[in-house]
Amino acid sequence: MTCWYEGPLAAFDTETTGVDVETDRIVSASVVVQEGPAIRPRISRWLINPGVPVPASATAVHGLTDEHLQRNGRWPSPVVEEIARALAEQAAAGRPLVIMNAPFDLTMLDRELRRHRASSLDRWFESAPLLVLDPRVLDKHLDRYRKGRRTLTDLCAHYGVALEGAHDAAADALASLEVVRAVGRRFSTRLERLSPAELHTLQAVWHAAQARGLQAWFAKSGSEEAVDPAWPLRPELSAAA
Repeated sequence: MTCWYEGPLAAFDTETTGVDVETDRIVSASVVVQEGPAIRPRISRWLINPGVPVPASATAVHGLTDEHLQRNGRWPSPVVEEIARALAEQAAAGRPLVIMNAPFDLTMLDRELRRHRASSLDRWFESAPLLVLDPRVLDKHLDRYRKGRRTLTDLCAHYGVALEGAHDAAADALASLEVVRAVGRRFSTRLERLSPAELHTLQAVWHAAQARGLQAWFAKSGSEEAVDPAWPLRPELSAAA
């Protein structure tokens, strides 16, 4: 029987105006579907005119300028619904969805749906649950004592995955997918008997423990920064923008 990490997977990534999930906006997104290792992936891309200025700091990361987005981007309302539908289609097909740092991208999409569609992300998965594989959570749990950063670039270097065109949504999504396959192979004895549904449940527990550890480290360092333990989607704030 084929292990989940050698089978069909999908991946999702966004580029945004910043890192605040409550106030920043999505400017590009991609869903990548691959039926198996070495099989040519199917890539869907979206470019969005967010309707707000794109800070120079964000443009420096992903290269998307106000002018480019105004000329080539679509209005957010129909696009965020298309993205949510694309993710729901992956769930209905039973494909696990790879998302690096899932609480960021999924919460960004949820807030955009609330902002532009008076809707939420949860409603798209009422009939078929979303099964998320987060390479950041998996790697940190399975290789917890390894020192160093665990950004997508770091994970690609560690697992020997090529990352061409970093901070392009499609490139990052595909690289995240390949990292998850590599994690699965490296830790096959610990993962091959777990289904994606079981891993989804376990990752919520692992992420919460990781968040508590990071929160304790911040407190010890004198930082007041808060770490949200929710995974893969952060609950809505009553004062969300």
